[in-house]
Amino acid sequence: MKNRLKVLRAERDWSQSGLARRLGVSRQTVNSIERGKYDPSLPLAFKIAAVFGQRIENIFTPDADQPPNSSAEPSPSRVGRTPRPPD
Repeated sequence: MKNRLKVLRAERDWSQSGLARRLGVSRQTVNSIERGKYDPSLPLAFKIAAVFGQRIENIFTPDADQPPNSSAEPSPSRVGRTPRPPD
């Protein structure tokens, strides 16, 4: 997931540590979210949006290669099936 966290933080001249304090998370968490290595939980995403006075969708957007309604869970037709070995 892409995000505008670094840009929004820079506009306010906040350090990663300063934003982390406002959110109640570690600086490493802020760094991981900014770099796209970690997607925040929904409660944390709401907290981030509130801190910046923005809507969540104005801060976070899906990656171009990820459909908007994609899910990590398998589709119901694949649940319980044993994968076939390659031919």
